[in-house]
Amino acid sequence: MMHSSDAQGYNPAVPGSYSHPKVPPHQPSGQYNYSGSQNVSQFNSYQGPGQTLNRPPVAPLSGSPVQQTGPVPQVPPPALQNSAAISSAGSFPPGAGPPMLSNWQYSQSAVSHPAGTPPSHLAPGTGTGSAQPSPSLSGNTNPPGSYQYAASPGGPSLHNSFMKPGSAPPPVTQPLTPLHPPPRPPLGPPPVGGPPLIRPSTLTAGPPNTQSLLNSAANQDGDATSAASDGSAVQNSYDAIEGGGLMATPHPSPAPPNLKMNRNVGYSYPALPPGYQNTSPPGAPGMQASALQYPDGSKHFHQPPLGTNHLTASMGSLSLQQEGLRPVNLLQERNILPTTILQAPVPNLHEDIQKLNCNPELFRCTLTNIPQTQALLNKAKLPLGLLLHPFKDLSQLPVVTSSTIVRCRSCRTYINPFVSFLDQRRWKCNLCYRVNDVPEEFMYNPVTRVYGEPHKRPEVQNATIEFMAPSEYMLRPPQPPVYLFVFDVSHNAIETGYLNTVCKTLLDNLDLLPGNTRTKIGFITFDSTIHFYSLQEGLSQPQMLIVSDIEDVFIPMPENLLVNLNENKELIQDLLRTLPQMFTKSLETQSALGPALQAAFKLMSPTGGRISVFQTQLPSVGMGALKSREEPNQRATAKDIHLTPSTDFYKKLALDCSGQQVAVDLFLLSGQYSDLASLGCISRYSAGSVYYYQSYHHKHNPVQVEKLQKELKRYLTRKIGFEAVMRIRCTKGLSIHTFHGNFFVRSTDLLSLPNVNPDAGYAVQMSVEESLTDMQVVSFQSALLYTSSKGERRIRVHTMCLPVVTTLSDVYAGADVQAITGLLANMAVDRSVSATLSDARDALVNAVIDSLSAYRSSVLSIQQPGLMAPSSLRLFPLYVLALLKQKAFQTGTNARLDERIFTMCQVKNQPLVYLMLMTHPSLYRVDNLTDEGALNINDRTIPQPPILQLSVEKLSRDGAYLMDAGSVMFLWIGKNCGQSFISQVLGVPNYGSIPQNMTHLPELETAESIRTIAFVSWLREQRPFFPILYIIKDDSPLKSSFLQNMIEDRTESALSYYEFLLHIQQQVNK
Repeated sequence: MMHSSDAQGYNPAVPGSYSHPKVPPHQPSGQYNYSGSQNVSQFNSYQGPGQTLNRPPVAPLSGSPVQQTGPVPQVPPPALQNSAAISSAGSFPPGAGPPMLSNWQYSQSAVSHPAGTPPSHLAPGTGTGSAQPSPSLSGNTNPPGSYQYAASPGGPSLHNSFMKPGSAPPPVTQPLTPLHPPPRPPLGPPPVGGPPLIRPSTLTAGPPNTQSLLNSAANQDGDATSAASDGSAVQNSYDAIEGGGLMATPHPSPAPPNLKMNRNVGYSYPALPPGYQNTSPPGAPGMQASALQYPDGSKHFHQPPLGTNHLTASMGSLSLQQEGLRPVNLLQERNILPTTILQAPVPNLHEDIQKLNCNPELFRCTLTNIPQTQALLNKAKLPLGLLLHPFKDLSQLPVVTSSTIVRCRSCRTYINPFVSFLDQRRWKCNLCYRVNDVPEEFMYNPVTRVYGEPHKRPEVQNATIEFMAPSEYMLRPPQPPVYLFVFDVSHNAIETGYLNTVCKTLLDNLDLLPGNTRTKIGFITFDSTIHFYSLQEGLSQPQMLIVSDIEDVFIPMPENLLVNLNENKELIQDLLRTLPQMFTKSLETQSALGPALQAAFKLMSPTGGRISVFQTQLPSVGMGALKSREEPNQRATAKDIHLTPSTDFYKKLALDCSGQQVAVDLFLLSGQYSDLASLGCISRYSAGSVYYYQSYHHKHNPVQVEKLQKELKRYLTRKIGFEAVMRIRCTKGLSIHTFHGNFFVRSTDLLSLPNVNPDAGYAVQMSVEESLTDMQVVSFQSALLYTSSKGERRIRVHTMCLPVVTTLSDVYAGADVQAITGLLANMAVDRSVSATLSDARDALVNAVIDSLSAYRSSVLSIQQPGLMAPSSLRLFPLYVLALLKQKAFQTGTNARLDERIFTMCQVKNQPLVYLMLMTHPSLYRVDNLTDEGALNINDRTIPQPPILQLSVEKLSRDGAYLMDAGSVMFLWIGKNCGQSFISQVLGVPNYGSIPQNMTHLPELETAESIRTIAFVSWLREQRPFFPILYIIKDDSPLKSSFLQNMIEDRTESALSYYEFLLHIQQQVNK
């Protein structure tokens, strides 16, 4: 049977070949975007491979089937009741040819695919999928399958590596967001003496279909179809499995008799948990009671439409929204920083709906009130986008095992708390409004053990849920966990002493690597040659195999290089003990990183998995060799800094890796320039992570050793998902046009994530493509399909619901300032790379000026002197100033190029809560900690001192202050700090005897010591990286780093907060 020709496919004709998405041949090598976003907005006018998302026009819902090539079966065979349309034996993950050396059997039966269906009118991100049962089968009669509903601990707790036993992670704040401001007239120069802040360059953002950027998208993401060896088209397997992008077409279904009422009836929008109220039918226009008679005699149920009474929030939430609009004169109100961690705004929804909404730590929007039209959004001059932390460690996660995963037959949305049930047997999708049948199995609720209450199922009661995926969600048997470690062993690397730390940490945590009896592990080391290690059963010790031909790398004895961890544990432990000593006499200074990565890729291709590569210098020989581009004297000039890769070798290799389900994580431990802008591509496009330990040396910089140890332990033992794909869907009318994070965009809206980890964040930008008239709420849903380390295929789904508003004041009232800042930071990284650093800085400042100007001219009824902002945006200028002073975007000679690039990597890949801490640190006074207002966690008392403004005027010489800047902490001791704190917390007799390089608090048996250590430990436990604590005095060399983070004070190259406000005011009042 033929597959539909409009599905995507790849050509498996050449054995072992891998066709990755075509990169236009004329692309100059320097043009690869640094940031890993796939973008259309003009904030980032870069057209790198796979960046622009070209969406074909989609036909409205109609009865006529789409033309289809090839014969089409009239009735699908009954065997296919529950299976998705899986691609035939010859098809592999998009971009992958048949795996070499694979001994897996792929399913031989080609599954038929019913005739083409009218595509529904979908928002980008809502694919019309082919992975669904045909209409005749939708009332699934399978007996209820095994159904497990468990609160799963969701993997190791976030802080497993830095946590004292018995401690629990505290509540963390929120995730990340996007931008879209329209053009503005050129502005005058900034105040003299400050950094150049404003240029005529604008952050224009045309509608996402701005043509100039769209033309090359189709080639870059891989063609929509490619011929299989027999001339028929093969389906792009992952697209079919997760549910298809806009290319796929579902089966036509007979239109329900009352399709016309689609809009009105669904106005019972989110299903209210109390269930179906048995009230008289709402007199919705276009809906006759007779249309709702059911032949099957099922009960006749109604939900009242969600009228204003349902949506107007309870008074509490309403007053919060009004508070968001309160005008604040920023030049007069100096103490606007809250003294506690800023929480995400609460959407203005009925409390019954809001209590079901997704946790903002997982899913968050820049605007909690969605503007009804793009014109209204443009007028607000605020970016619209989502920030996600989709694989975050959760203490409670409902897990559902069921043979039926209920999804919309049209747009493939997973059933969720915000759908509406028209009656027991039919539910309406909250993204495309299609009416779907409720499958028989879904009528039974395994939690309450009651039949006939589908609205009480866990899937409809939880905005975050995980499904155990049946076999139709697999392209092949789930892969085993495979870990390959690639170590730089050149003279420079051995000199740093990193290998001792890494091998010891790996030895200590070997039994904690996520996996099962199938876990495999392997090792490669390299200098100017590549060394493999045979770990064959029966050997008395590991055998080293050296390949010196780095121009044409081959794999010697491939079957013994990646071995089963459990069966060969002694040999592996033996190797880890001897490796650090093996190269101590080496004088080899060259580094063949490129060939070593090519070898690693060849070794991993048959299975997929994770490559962890440790590198200490600029690669100097073989493919991917690089030359130094950093000139110390030019660090300050924003013009000519090399933020773009100098070669496309690492990006191309990353795309090859992505196609074979391999991710590469890079650990860069270097005291010299290593061109992270080029090397980072290997991780960015393969969905890996980058770790950077500047000037790592076990003797000269011993604090880095502890940091590497702690972070490596977290990295090795944290949860991991393999061969993953993620898709974000939204209500029709909204469209997603740009993605930020580490991944490759596979088919317009399917993110390819060969590995997914719980510490990665993502962001997307959106626009309002069609007016959201008649809609009171819209929904967003992310679905992450992955293989767990235990070999289970799982789908984690998050759904968020937000109200739609029609007035500018409501848009401002619901603005989420942290999410807006996070999204702008992502966009600014793109802008730095596609244009210049100063363009990005201007764009950030313009974002503040534009939004405050629009607020002043369109919302403020009474014009007042000063700089007015709605309360919701009162911290916006402060946060943008903090971004301008952050290492990614600051001017001046402080930042090394690799350090700047690493900070940009973090902006792109950090969940919002960590990004905000790195941008605007928290300052606490800690010499007078008390138990008042303290938290009590697992019998530990955690003091909660108030957060102070970041200004020297808040420091007193009599006190001690802790600054938490995310990846680093400073404890500043004032000259006249109380004697009791110095002796009882620092354990030294007086101020003068505090050592210069103190980085640890001694554990003393004093109340002060216990409180201080409890507070510092609690802060550390909230993040997956380990911040070093530097204890500094007035004469400490690190005092300048501490003062650099005082955002509100003036530095040599940046304005103070007050000067910045005056500058903004001057531009707003023009």
